[in-house]
Amino acid sequence: MASLVIGLAALALILVRQLRARPLESGVVLVLVLGVLGLAETGAYLFGKDQFTAFVKGQSHHLAPAVPDVRAVIIAAAGSLVLAALTGALRAPSERLWRQDGQVWRKGTMLTVVLWVVSLGLHLGYDAVAAHGPDYGDATMLLYFAV
Repeated sequence: MASLVIGLAALALILVRQLRARPLESGVVLVLVLGVLGLAETGAYLFGKDQFTAFVKGQSHHLAPAVPDVRAVIIAAAGSLVLAALTGALRAPSERLWRQDGQVWRKGTMLTVVLWVVSLGLHLGYDAVAAHGPDYGDATMLLYFAV
């Protein structure tokens, strides 16, 4: 449940940023933060929160999967990340681009917001079917946003 709340907060931040005019190059830090947090959430799902935390802190050198079929979950993750790239490519034309002060600026439209919400629904639906449960979609949401 915490992953879902964090994911929805990240979505709110993304949507607010999408509706603000900003230089095209901005956003790299947010992508990196979402990627790192997404990998951590996914690791906690795959190996269990306590075991994964101990491994990251160097208190353990062994990770045993906490899910029955890790291979299927990793394949589902690959499919989810491909879905993220495809929906991102479909969303990109909905942003307005213009040149100002020697820089390219961007700003999303209401269509961009709708496409983000649809994209999130596709992600959660795909992950619920492909990984056999909704918890995986919550755990990989930040990684999906980073892509």
